[in-house]
Amino acid sequence: MRTPATELRFDAVSALDRRSRFELLGEIRLDFPTHHPQGMAFAKGLTFLSSVEILEAPRPAADPALRTPGRGNGHVFVLGAGGELMRDIPIGEGAVYHPGGIDFDGDHVWVSVAEYRAAGRSIIYTIDPDTFEVAERFRVDDHIGWILRDPGLDLVFGGSWGSRRLYTWDSEGRLVDQWENPSHFVDYQDAQLLGPGLLLCSGISLLPQADGTALELGGLALVEPLRQRITWELPISVFSGAGHVITRNPVAVTADESGLLIHAAPDDGDDEGGTRILSYKSI
Repeated sequence: MRTPATELRFDAVSALDRRSRFELLGEIRLDFPTHHPQGMAFAKGLTFLSSVEILEAPRPAADPALRTPGRGNGHVFVLGAGGELMRDIPIGEGAVYHPGGIDFDGDHVWVSVAEYRAAGRSIIYTIDPDTFEVAERFRVDDHIGWILRDPGLDLVFGGSWGSRRLYTWDSEGRLVDQWENPSHFVDYQDAQLLGPGLLLCSGISLLPQADGTALELGGLALVEPLRQRITWELPISVFSGAGHVITRNPVAVTADESGLLIHAAPDDGDDEGGTRILSYKSI
């Protein structure tokens, strides 16, 4: 498992463009039921992977806020260096069972767990990476699909269903700001802090095709919530062996002496080959 070795810099990320290529450096197969992975973060030499286990799928509706809640279980898997499962942390309560994108703020792993429908309720938790203790931080009357804390600013950032609305709270959960996402390029699914007030977000759009199928378009974006702006976007068209774009769900970007590394787990446990953590180098 590759973990951060050098500082991930804004200029290294923003230098990526449509000419950039990504070489697969390695993969780690996860040999346990992973269900539907959602977010990934590295902390204290461990990998934290959030996932949702669907027991009863929500019934769809034209308005995603009117979906039935369905039933399921939320998980945060703690993995060792070789991808071995060290701990399965249950997270959520009742109909609030869908974890989202996660991040490590230097002290705790932040995790949002939401109802599996737009405009549903969410609970924001932290996990201590040393003791694995789970603590509820605050609640939100919206579906929060990813969460992170900026320790320098002591602010918490998150996004709604599809990241159509972006939020800022203080560390106690008091709302500081909210704004509509001006970009309709991809729906952010995971995010990490790149610098004070600067987020690196990853996600996916499903583009309908003439034959009735849908193309998975992946993407990365640099977002400045305090300025309510998106400063850079990049399409990603790298696919896993199961056919999923690599920014479909869990993504963590790091750097070492060779350059940028993108770590992703786009495949579900029941996809062909199961879930693998794929590591790519930008070239």
